[in-house]
Amino acid sequence: MRLNVQHLNIRSMDALDSWVEKQVFSLRRARQIDEANVRLIRLENASPAYQVHVHLVTPGPDVFAEGRDHTVRAAFAKAMAQLREALRKRSAKRLQRLKSNTKSRRNA
Repeated sequence: MRLNVQHLNIRSMDALDSWVEKQVFSLRRARQIDEANVRLIRLENASPAYQVHVHLVTPGPDVFAEGRDHTVRAAFAKAMAQLREALRKRSAKRLQRLKSNTKSRRNA
């Protein structure tokens, strides 16, 4: 998996970047991720000031999430919660489709 982290009006720090990397890599158990693009943004005159955009390139449809909060970690945590929920829904949808396919084959 390739990880791209962009910082807009935020200083790149090793601690923050490694935390982001760890969080994104934890999603690999739920789905194959070919590429992850993360944008960490600090808006000067906005409240909340921090915004995070995450784009996961996966086989099939890509997954997107966005979070805003008063700290970059809280904004990123919101985006990660959205990603986990989206991946959970896709997994459940896939399992449901497999179950319905096996039922229709038995009845045929």
